[in-house]
Amino acid sequence: MNTISISQLKINPSKAIREALYYPIAVENRNKIKGYLLGKDLYEKIVAFIEDNIDKRAVETTDFKKGEDFDKVLKELNI
Repeated sequence: MNTISISQLKINPSKAIREALYYPIAVENRNKIKGYLLGKDLYEKIVAFIEDNIDKRAVETTDFKKGEDFDKVLKELNI
């Protein structure tokens, strides 16, 4: 994984963001990772993946044979 120091990030944030478009960059402070920099597209893909898995799990765990209402499930998922 690529890393960048906070000092380097302050000097050229545009370059760091450009480099983080396709793969996360670990941001270090005193040689300890304090956070990660993600590009917009990668962040949106991660969020979509998580949301899809939450939705899938909700549908899989709902027992429609017991009469649970699909509209109720959709409402719980904010759909």
